[in-house]
Amino acid sequence: METYSLLRQFADSWVLLALFAFFIGVVIFAFRPGSTKAYRDVADIPFRHEDAPAPRKGDDDTAANTRDARPKEA
Repeated sequence: METYSLLRQFADSWVLLALFAFFIGVVIFAFRPGSTKAYRDVADIPFRHEDAPAPRKGDDDTAANTRDARPKEA
């Protein structure tokens, strides 16, 4: 059996199975319990600065630009 046929047969069977297992692992990781808080925090990033955009790296006036737009929790 030549090399191409051997590699093709291996890719058609075991690599397909490995990629399917990887896909299932990614789905389980994304929907795992406890990940909702992390995803909600990441989703709120665009709304954190009420008046101005996020400061650029190296700006000296960072205190004026870091107000959080979310209401404070009691």
